[in-house]
Amino acid sequence: MNIIDQVKATLIEEISASIRKAELVDEIPEIKVEIPKDDKNGDYSTNIAMVLTKLARRNPRDIAQAIADHFDTTQAHVKEIDIAGPGFINFYLDNTYLTEVIPEALRKDEAFGRVETAKDESILLEYVSANPTGDLHIGHARNAAVGDTLANILDAAGYDVTREYYINDAGNQITNLARSIEARYFEALGDTSHEMPEDGYHGKDIIEIGQDLAEKRPELKSLDDAERLKTFRQLGVDYEMEKLRQDLADFNIHFDNWFSETTLYEKGDIQAVLDKMSDLGYTYEADGATWLRTSDFKDDKDRVLIKKDGNYTYFLPDIAYHYDKIERGNDVLIDLFGADHHGYINRLKASMETFGVDSDRLEIQIMQMVRLMQNGEEVKMSKRTGNAITLRDIMDEVGIDAARYFLTMRSPDTHFDFDMELAKQQSQDNPVYYAQYAHARICSILQQAEERGISTSGELDLSQITNDKAIDLLKKVAEFEPTIESAAEHRAPHRMTNYIQDLAAHFHKFYNAQKVLTDDEAQTTAYVALCETVNITLRNALHLVGVTAPENM
Repeated sequence: MNIIDQVKATLIEEISASIRKAELVDEIPEIKVEIPKDDKNGDYSTNIAMVLTKLARRNPRDIAQAIADHFDTTQAHVKEIDIAGPGFINFYLDNTYLTEVIPEALRKDEAFGRVETAKDESILLEYVSANPTGDLHIGHARNAAVGDTLANILDAAGYDVTREYYINDAGNQITNLARSIEARYFEALGDTSHEMPEDGYHGKDIIEIGQDLAEKRPELKSLDDAERLKTFRQLGVDYEMEKLRQDLADFNIHFDNWFSETTLYEKGDIQAVLDKMSDLGYTYEADGATWLRTSDFKDDKDRVLIKKDGNYTYFLPDIAYHYDKIERGNDVLIDLFGADHHGYINRLKASMETFGVDSDRLEIQIMQMVRLMQNGEEVKMSKRTGNAITLRDIMDEVGIDAARYFLTMRSPDTHFDFDMELAKQQSQDNPVYYAQYAHARICSILQQAEERGISTSGELDLSQITNDKAIDLLKKVAEFEPTIESAAEHRAPHRMTNYIQDLAAHFHKFYNAQKVLTDDEAQTTAYVALCETVNITLRNALHLVGVTAPENM
């Protein structure tokens, strides 16, 4: 249990004991203790007096006073109790408990902040999953940054997390990719009889694939149409996936599984899940098509699984894929979808109910759009290619750290303007620079301390830490593990970047208010230990976002 949870638990225990001593009620309801938004209202506050009003049949302020009169302040590190408004009880702590976080951080180092008790829940997190038909764009970049940060946070919070990329290597879009490559292949051989498909891919990379294959694999022209199409499908997917994998790896995104849609066809999983839903009575035939009764489970209408021409819709293999996820033993499925997939949520959740799985086990996060801004204007085209801005463009333009940090800063369900000029600034206006500069500044202090022979490995007199800004900084450090748990529980990775900004701000305020390296050895050692603790916390938090913690800038 982290320090904040320990303090809350002790306060609740003592409040409960006070209620019993004051003989206010026979049965005590749930007691909630919260950190006030305004620190003028104490370190912690409870509304239990108002909750007890009807049960105790007394004025809430009188109840609050009775609780305060019987409260053991020593046990809960409380130096002052204040009753405010209609009966809020505000607790002001002596803060000596906070220094306990310093030896804990120094001891745990890279493990500091991680929840030690594993959650009995496995989570499969699927993100990015872009079609292998072209470059990753800015929307995919946000999906990647948010997904990877969320996976890191869930892992740190004690969940068993699997990161997965779903390769859409079946269906019409891959057929169009293959036909596009085929057209460019024959074009490179001087044969213009193979036209580009109506929904073909006209990018530069398709031309390059065609030319490369014409040079290295001229024998492909002799294959019959079906075999050649199959070959170009595989070669096209392999080429595009190699490029996607490299871009993601360079963006510090790594997956545990790369799941191929084609395997669902090869293993017969699609037919199997179709048979299962049919056996359960959830499919029917109408207008020459096969339908799924998703309207039985809160979808606004039933959905087509097999079209009149006998071809599957995209929906059916997606159902089979999610059924496979469940069959692999995952307790919770989290999908990060693009902004254009909002209408897909209800039908996919409904499909899970048709094969007997609680749809609450599927969580779908819609990623809203990102606008790239430069000098106050939206940037839509790449200077390099003249096409849409790609992940590679973003990495080259602003760097990996700034790209990942900026793309994670806002709640994924909100639209976001990415200010590329701000992301490149080396100033405290740039959020990632501000955070990294705090880490580098601490490293400089620690280097100077080491040169003076100051060590934090021995006995520490942490009672030397009395500066108000130092106490505020320690409070923020103590919030690290609860922030990880909160961000994990709410699937809100932006809470981590918010925390990093707050921690950096608290450090800068402390640094401006308190000289660390002085002639007082005991005090200096205590404040160096505090700086080292903040350094560990800031580094670990930045790493959760996939951002480096530089030692000098």
